[in-house]
Amino acid sequence: MAAASEKPDRTLGRRRFLKVTLLSALAAAFPATRSLASPSEPAAPVKALSLFNTHTGETIRAAYWENGRCVPDALAGINRVLRDHRSGETHPIDPQLLDLLHALSRKMETRSPFHVISGYRSPTTNAALREQGRGVASGSLHIVGKAIDIRVPGVGLTDLRSSALALGAGGVGYYPRSDFVHVDVGRVRSW
Repeated sequence: MAAASEKPDRTLGRRRFLKVTLLSALAAAFPATRSLASPSEPAAPVKALSLFNTHTGETIRAAYWENGRCVPDALAGINRVLRDHRSGETHPIDPQLLDLLHALSRKMETRSPFHVISGYRSPTTNAALREQGRGVASGSLHIVGKAIDIRVPGVGLTDLRSSALALGAGGVGYYPRSDFVHVDVGRVRSW
């Protein structure tokens, strides 16, 4: 008969198993969100944006992220400024799109506001623009608050495009004749 000290410690094995199982379950329940910061760059404690809607003349400068979470009042203000200017409809703008804009402003090292040509677009507006032959996608990410068309005063359109492409964080469309760059948080692609 083996002495008590010679028995394998099954409790440690069970504890380790339970710990790994619990950590795996937590990781599955709370997946990491896509970060636009480089691994060596600490996450910003406050993320703010400055936006100017070229159609309504409205502006907003808002800290939409503070103390590790989104700021509801700031998001509501951003949603209002980025509403469909044709219909007046608002829609929640994806915080990942706001993070993309924040990363873009840091990359360009500018405090100039983003001039917004198109933020949220209602399905009705999107369909009407498609019928007019304006090159609008039927499944546009503008419809779900994941795309924005912008320019930045004092920043060349090619520089804006290059900075957006360098982030590698979604779609980048270049429209020099219309004087804007499209960015979205869909799959990485460019046109």
